[in-house]
Amino acid sequence: MRTGIPIIIIGSSMFVLGLILFYSIQIGQTDPILRFIKNTGTFVGLSGMGVTLAGIIIYLINRNAQPIQEDFEIENRDQ
Repeated sequence: MRTGIPIIIIGSSMFVLGLILFYSIQIGQTDPILRFIKNTGTFVGLSGMGVTLAGIIIYLINRNAQPIQEDFEIENRDQ
């Protein structure tokens, strides 16, 4: 199985989890636990973006390139 696809899925789920953690807490909370959850959401979301980008790059590097087909036939137009 290709390595890039699972990494893209994991990174996307990290990003979504980070969005949920970040936006579930209202702005201006003074409770340290809620601030910690909001900061954790920020970290997980940004990390998820990086993991997704890494998965896309790995997928693009590992895909099979089409073989180069060169046509060396020369047509004779003087007939």
